[in-house]
Amino acid sequence: MATEPVNVNEFQELAKKILPKMYYDFYTGGAEDQHTLKQNVEAFQRILLRPRVLVDVSRIDMSTTVLGFKISAPIMIAPTAMHQLAHPEGEVATARAADACNTIMVLSFSSTRTIEQVAASCNAVRFYQMIAPKLKNLEGLMPTEVDFVSARKAVEAGVAGVIVSNHGGRQLDFSPATVSVLEEVVHAVGGKVPILFDGGVRRGTDIFKALALGAQAVLVGRPVVYGLAAMGQNGVRSVIEMLKNELELTMALSGCPTLKDITRSHVRTAHESFHSKL
Repeated sequence: MATEPVNVNEFQELAKKILPKMYYDFYTGGAEDQHTLKQNVEAFQRILLRPRVLVDVSRIDMSTTVLGFKISAPIMIAPTAMHQLAHPEGEVATARAADACNTIMVLSFSSTRTIEQVAASCNAVRFYQMIAPKLKNLEGLMPTEVDFVSARKAVEAGVAGVIVSNHGGRQLDFSPATVSVLEEVVHAVGGKVPILFDGGVRRGTDIFKALALGAQAVLVGRPVVYGLAAMGQNGVRSVIEMLKNELELTMALSGCPTLKDITRSHVRTAHESFHSKL
């Protein structure tokens, strides 16, 4: 590719050329027939936008607060394993990019760099993906499979927030695409804790759709690794900034100067139809 990537998919193409096939397949693969993996992306394409006009969008504010931490946009870095397969600096480079973008990185349980190494590398806000099923009295975010019953149980257990996720389609194939059940999880939680979302985000329009369906922020996994493989820390930063720019444009064209202006009425899901107001 002679020029720099202009979208996330082009970063994936670069990563495919650079990485050994085994490493690339590890990052891109999903469970069994990869139905859920594909649907995570394709489900966004079945959601349409309902733009508004005659709104002053001369100033767009994408900033938000997640669990008390203010970030520049509702885009966080999801916990993804083994970044050092993509780049020698591994999670250290990813954390520095998160710091430069003023966002939050969630360090994977399967990180190739230690917590101490990542913590010493920069001042970015960092969360940690803890997998400890037998421990009790823990507070934090709980990733829940795409199921509103699980979300209710998580809230009853006292979590500070819920991440709607199907692990990137890597575990149980033919589970629903996360965006297809996001709204029912939001309704089940009833505003008691913030809802975060991951799975299939490749465009700023995807982020806008997830926010309209009730997510407070999204987490991005594979695109970050593609950026890391292609250009190291600068590649991760480029991916995040690219998504931020796309979200900003979508907000402007949809008549939403702030995140709170993005509402359910701004999207149409597959089972809905447009109704003329004339």
